[in-house]
Amino acid sequence: MSAVARWLGRVEYEPTWRAMQRYTDQRDGSSIDELWCLEHPPVYTLGMNGKPEHVLAAGDVPVIPIDRGGQVTYHGPGQLVVYPLIDLKRAKLGVRELVTALETALIDFAEEIGIAAVARRDAPGVYVEGAKLASVGLRIRRGACYHGLALNVNMDLEPFSRINPCGYAGLRVVDLATLGVEQDPARASRRLVPHLWRTLGLTGELTWDPAPRD
Repeated sequence: MSAVARWLGRVEYEPTWRAMQRYTDQRDGSSIDELWCLEHPPVYTLGMNGKPEHVLAAGDVPVIPIDRGGQVTYHGPGQLVVYPLIDLKRAKLGVRELVTALETALIDFAEEIGIAAVARRDAPGVYVEGAKLASVGLRIRRGACYHGLALNVNMDLEPFSRINPCGYAGLRVVDLATLGVEQDPARASRRLVPHLWRTLGLTGELTWDPAPRD
């Protein structure tokens, strides 16, 4: 099934979130599936199950309540975020299968660059020796998904210490740079996207756009 992946660069969180919602609300059976690959400026996002007390000391980082599942997480420069906008019925994917596909792509990408990573059934995401390397959080609406995954590539990890990541007090967080792998989000997207095509049952190419479509 043909799809397209777009590298959007560094874009503000809330306009991108609203663009995902619009795309999901306006799509029909002929709408192409897309992967939006990008970075965000510093922001904490609080999922629908998120508890404000898990934000310990936001400081000057904005906190935005949003409509994905899960708890609180941090996005910032040096983190690769991928938002899959997929018609799940057409792709024949259930929610659990979708989460597994995203996690498997991340694990296979990590293996390709020499990192042994695993998923946890009790806590979505991908981990290296108990430390969280990537998070997964989704929203399903009108039979399609948005939000997605966040892979820590080469970033300032200090803001994670000001929250209970994904609702877990004391959860360690790691990035590829800490693990000795020199990447940046754009390069990482080029290597991750082929794994996502395979696990999601899609085919496509990665294009370079300045901003997501309205």
